[in-house]
Amino acid sequence: MTKERFLEETYLRECEAEVIQIDGEKVYLDQTLLYPTGGGQEHDQGKFIQDDQNYEVIKVKREKGKIVHYVKNADNLKLGKIKVQIDWDRRYGLMRHHSLLHVLGAVMYKKFGALCTGNQIYPDKARIDFNEINNLDEEQVKEVIQEVNQIISEDKSIFIKSMSRQEAEQSSGMIKTAINLLPPSVQRVRIVCIDSIDEQACGGTHVQRTSEIGTLCIDRIKSKGKNNKRFEVRAVL
Repeated sequence: MTKERFLEETYLRECEAEVIQIDGEKVYLDQTLLYPTGGGQEHDQGKFIQDDQNYEVIKVKREKGKIVHYVKNADNLKLGKIKVQIDWDRRYGLMRHHSLLHVLGAVMYKKFGALCTGNQIYPDKARIDFNEINNLDEEQVKEVIQEVNQIISEDKSIFIKSMSRQEAEQSSGMIKTAINLLPPSVQRVRIVCIDSIDEQACGGTHVQRTSEIGTLCIDRIKSKGKNNKRFEVRAVL
């Protein structure tokens, strides 16, 4: 089982690891700081360093319960010690945009009772779908932007905690969408908290302060069904 250091050490940019299996371009490690695609968030990229040679990691995925690193020229890689380095600019962009969606989701839930029904997070942009939204006029959109950016400017703390599934399901302040999608085998839930603003079950990577996010820019809002809206957004520094 690969130790998932990205869960607790979000800002870690490099680490030592051991290659425990190589299968063509697929490489398995005893531990990793590279995030695999999941929860709408794109995978990290980076490189392995072994015997003064660099090996580019182009994709990271979960396959059959294991974290798989797709590596260029992996045939030259050997079992044993390596250094793992992350593409930090890419990761930090993903973190900022993921945290932005949590703030936006909290505001949309507070104002309209809208729940997130899907999202996609990239290093330079993101999108999020909300239900229970029929029409939004220009003034309402301005209010959403203003409230999100106000929260961001207040430099709220973003932190991780863990609780039992039962606690999470009974918590009155938590939006239950993500929890309900977890398989029954998951009995401990990772919660991302934004000060007193929001608590969400989430397995992704986030910044530590809302001030790191940047300013919300909504590029487009379009309908995705009768009462669903898709927000295409960017976090602008």
